[in-house]
Amino acid sequence: MTREAVAMTAVSLFSNIPDKDVLGFGLGPQFQPQRVSEWLDLKKTDVSRVAAVSPKSVRYDDAIPVAVRDRLEEIAMTCNLVAQAFDGDAVKTALWFKAKNPLLGDISPRDMVRLGRFDRLRKFILNAMAERMAPATTSPHGTR
Repeated sequence: MTREAVAMTAVSLFSNIPDKDVLGFGLGPQFQPQRVSEWLDLKKTDVSRVAAVSPKSVRYDDAIPVAVRDRLEEIAMTCNLVAQAFDGDAVKTALWFKAKNPLLGDISPRDMVRLGRFDRLRKFILNAMAERMAPATTSPHGTR
């Protein structure tokens, strides 16, 4: 592995945490899981599916199940990464999450989350961001 490839691997290893909380979900102790649910318009059944808990246990007070908080925090970080790709524009980010995406099988990113396919969506987003960050290289035939 070349030194450049190692550097790119190191960059991508730490690129899954957004620089800012541009969508206002809060970070760390200030994290507000209900805001994520509301922003993506997720119902309790959707949250229970993505967090693998009973719909009856989904709550947003001090007794929030750890699985729900952790999963919504992961989703929040991913939403903020997408927002950074749109230069912090929350409206464009919201539209991206709601629009059907042909690269996702004509399913919207929001529906990917809602249907319990968040891990696949996150990989898609991280791969797209890694490609965006990778320096343009030219093949011997003059194409990328």
